[in-house]
Amino acid sequence: MKLGKKVDSVMEEYVTRDAAPEFHEVLLYPLRTGGKRIRPALTLACSLALGGSVEDALPAAAAVELAHNYSLIFDDIIDHSELRRGKPTVWRKYGISTAILVAVHYRESIAQALNDTVNPVEFNSIMARTLKMLVDGERLDVLFEQAGRSDEPYVVENRWRRVTLNDYFDMVYRKTAALIETACVFGALSARASAELVETIRSYGKSLGIAFQVGDDMIDIFGREEVTGKKVGKDVEEHKMGNVVVILALEELPASDRRDLESILSMEKVGEADIKRALTLISRTRARSRAQKLRARYVEEALRALKLVPESEGREMLEGLARFILEREF
Repeated sequence: MKLGKKVDSVMEEYVTRDAAPEFHEVLLYPLRTGGKRIRPALTLACSLALGGSVEDALPAAAAVELAHNYSLIFDDIIDHSELRRGKPTVWRKYGISTAILVAVHYRESIAQALNDTVNPVEFNSIMARTLKMLVDGERLDVLFEQAGRSDEPYVVENRWRRVTLNDYFDMVYRKTAALIETACVFGALSARASAELVETIRSYGKSLGIAFQVGDDMIDIFGREEVTGKKVGKDVEEHKMGNVVVILALEELPASDRRDLESILSMEKVGEADIKRALTLISRTRARSRAQKLRARYVEEALRALKLVPESEGREMLEGLARFILEREF
């Protein structure tokens, strides 16, 4: 995202501020491994769409992308993920202790960035609430796993054995959509938009965020590793019931096949042959096309919300970002 890349130098300034020079390379690693920069692009585009400027929105946009990377560092530790964007994850490259230190440093960099926004108290309050929401979404995602983490008493005692589509949407709003929603709201607030337009942009961001996660779930099951930089079927390997494709497939599979897929998700260790078997079972259903329709529905809801936003280059950018999320394969 060309617009989103405008935050790169701003993020690097906040991240290296007050940091030991010998730690800079490690701190900058998550930012320099790539990323689509969708969230900061949304912040900047929302500001432009509502009559604001890129300059006024840059600190908020930087904070949003730092928050995203902050969450990914912990997400990769929690999920034992070794690859992100085709490169070693922070914990895999530098160790878990160092990765935790990087994440904590990012959290304070987020606060410093928000101190430079048009309303630091309001922006910091919104970010704190959003990050708590994200934590709860991650908690639910872990509890939706059907096996593993036998050394974690809270997870073992509170694991969900049944996950409905409504449960899924509640979890992904918290885990993914809330931060995308906040990215959009930050853009609107940076432009000093009216309360009505802030709520319009919030609605756009929430719907777009859900569509984004549905797309992520589809990519996990049906993507190509050379394109995504992630292992295909990683959610199956991690016993995740919190994937919309898995939930939709379980709804359709005949009883014997459903038990087969559930047994794979419940294995203490899922091997390559098990992942292949699970993907074969899923491919026998309409889960892919149904997930695509869900993604399209939420993108359409997002686009409808923009009808209250005056036509402008910024609005065109927001419409383009929505179309990208509808079609993306990485």
